[in-house]
Amino acid sequence: MIKWGIVGAGNIAHSFSKDLALVNGGKLVSVASRSLEKARTFADEYEAENAYGSYEELFNSGTVDIIYLATPHTSHADLSVAAMKAGNAVLCEKPMGVNKAEVEKMVAVAKENNVFLMEALWSRFNPTIKEVKELVVNGTIGEIGYLHSDFAFYAMDRDEDGRLLNPDLAGGSLLDIGIYPIFLAYLMLGKPKDIKATANFHKTGVEMQCSMIFNYDNAQAILYSGLNSNSEKKSEIAGSLGTIFIHPRWHESTGYTLEKDGERISNELGKRGKGYVHEIEEVHLCLNSGKKESDLWSHQNSLDLIGIMDSVREKTGIVFRFE
Repeated sequence: MIKWGIVGAGNIAHSFSKDLALVNGGKLVSVASRSLEKARTFADEYEAENAYGSYEELFNSGTVDIIYLATPHTSHADLSVAAMKAGNAVLCEKPMGVNKAEVEKMVAVAKENNVFLMEALWSRFNPTIKEVKELVVNGTIGEIGYLHSDFAFYAMDRDEDGRLLNPDLAGGSLLDIGIYPIFLAYLMLGKPKDIKATANFHKTGVEMQCSMIFNYDNAQAILYSGLNSNSEKKSEIAGSLGTIFIHPRWHESTGYTLEKDGERISNELGKRGKGYVHEIEEVHLCLNSGKKESDLWSHQNSLDLIGIMDSVREKTGIVFRFE
């Protein structure tokens, strides 16, 4: 039985805990929040034995096999490093760090302490996205020439001190949801040789929409993220022999459509729980086989992804005061 600890008791921690309850071989045993009362309430809801009013108490408690970090982006690096230095394996919510320097430090500390570390990029383990990746690798749609992916929702009415619109919490669309279209282009096409990008900014100073063109030798990816409108959230991967459409909301999709030879075939693969089940199962596989990183989403994958995001930020002038 793999014993889990959760750091941070916000919305995503609740979704994750509900999905963890659906997975055999894992159990939530410890919860930490900056408020002991909040930790206790959360622990009671999910029948976890231990509640802590500080993160360090959980890190040093010896009660867990792995810690899931569900705090805002800006604390990911420091908390992961502290957890790993105390000997804990870590599943860190995406983005792993705010910039590549943070992620490099996290990976180095994981190696120094010989502990498992993975970025919780749940879409990588989604059954539909795994199958689409296999179709691309197998040449089912030929050589990819075009990829389109977007992710946007309306958030201009949110609290300006909240994590989406607050620059001190590394707010904006890019790190929160732009990471998904960028991930898809990277997964299907690799690292781009050239990036063009442009962004518009909110009055708080965070970027509120970002359009990107990734250029490859024989392909282009058109990507978008935004907080000032909705988007369809359907992804298209077009090749010389056919096209795959990942159904909305594509980052947590339950199916795809393949257009080829004048035919349209839809495949419904479903997902378990909200979709976190699949990444939890990957973590269990890794821990049970003694792996320190996932083959499906490795340390190098996380470093590549944040490196691409750093490049987009450089092109668009997305900077945070704390960096």
